[in-house]
Amino acid sequence: MAAGIDDIAIYIPRLYIDAADFANARGLDPVKLQKGLGVSQMAIVDANQDPAILAANACLKIMQKNKLSPEDIGRLYVSTESSFDESKAMNSYVIGMLEQVYGQGAFEHCGGVETKFACVSGSYALYDNTNWIRAGEAEGKHALVVVSDIAKYDMGSSGEMTQGAGAVVMLLNDEPRLLAFDPRVTSTSIKDEYDFYRPFGKETPIVHGQYSNMLYMIQVRKALEAYKKKVISSKLINIEPGETILDHMDYINMHLPYSNMGKKALAYLVRHEWRQLPRWKKVLQEIGMDEPIPKDPRGTIESVLGDEEFMAKDHEFTKLFTKTPEYQEVYESKLASSLIASSMIGNLYTASLYLGFRSSLEFEYQKGIHLEGKRIGFGSYGSGSSAMVFSGVVQPEFEEIVKNMNLEAEIGDRRRLTWEEYEELHENKLSPEESMLHSKKEFSLVNVKTETESRGERRYVYNE
Repeated sequence: MAAGIDDIAIYIPRLYIDAADFANARGLDPVKLQKGLGVSQMAIVDANQDPAILAANACLKIMQKNKLSPEDIGRLYVSTESSFDESKAMNSYVIGMLEQVYGQGAFEHCGGVETKFACVSGSYALYDNTNWIRAGEAEGKHALVVVSDIAKYDMGSSGEMTQGAGAVVMLLNDEPRLLAFDPRVTSTSIKDEYDFYRPFGKETPIVHGQYSNMLYMIQVRKALEAYKKKVISSKLINIEPGETILDHMDYINMHLPYSNMGKKALAYLVRHEWRQLPRWKKVLQEIGMDEPIPKDPRGTIESVLGDEEFMAKDHEFTKLFTKTPEYQEVYESKLASSLIASSMIGNLYTASLYLGFRSSLEFEYQKGIHLEGKRIGFGSYGSGSSAMVFSGVVQPEFEEIVKNMNLEAEIGDRRRLTWEEYEELHENKLSPEESMLHSKKEFSLVNVKTETESRGERRYVYNE
């Protein structure tokens, strides 16, 4: 039985901090953000928004667009690393909000959980619900998988320049118009790590940036190796001598903690895949230097990062490699379009990979490319740490969905925050009634009475 993504919708907060304003306030070079990291704007939640609201607004959009009733939905999963309750699942809050529109008890039949494994959890939720459909358990109903996050870092920290917020929701069923997932090839890699984590009671994470970036690439590479073995054994793809598995992916979507990390991750994977192929000799001749090797043969992340001479040479090699026509062809044809939305919105944690998928579809279609039959590979990563690699094929009915995609229109009119407004929002100095925007046909937080607030309750309202 086929299973995959029938439709996709986004909800992005309309407040943003401009990268130039951020750089000026922090005494940074704006070029570092805009060219070095690929960041031009960072979406910021209003005082009356939280990750559950972002998820609920995304769900409402996709249900209304597809004229779905609650009876059409069999499962609703929310994946996030911005959870605010250690027991009550976020999908419960989302269902409560949706029932303000569809009626009390309208979703009581709908199963689901909140999933957590940093940024990879949405991919696990997709896999779980895809298999629920393949097993025949859905009985004609759809699944909603929502990835919703607020990427927030300490003021003045290096991570602060990679913030963002938003939700992406995917509608899954057994007759997907957009993308059918390849069966029996999804692969994972997992390891106990502390590259990025958020202890109980802390609103912002503890991040080991360089370590996490390298771990991300290594884990995705390991998952790709496992994926390759499954692809070959299942005979899904026939890899000829001199070819790599990446040659058989028309598009590659990567986890995007910031836009340019996608470029780095792709370069790492391509180097790994090409190293044993005849084409590598020509690439090395164009670069004009041998690929550097770390001094420590153990090759641990700590030893590699501690090898300053190697790191400097490897940085130089990567820079030269990404300028070769061979790499540029791969980058422009397989990845570049997926980075556009990220540069406009920022880091979405669990949602970043799927915002990239949404971006790729829209901007490749705008080029006039016929997407039917194109295979899309996904490289998903979550700190702590786990990676997942999987793929799917664009379906014949794709144009029905993609032709109407318009990222700017879906976000709506945006308001550029002043630095003072940004600081007030970041430090939670504003109450919900002091929110900067008051949108209609959306959910928002409202103030609660003292006695209920002490019990940790959250109150939401649908603004007619």
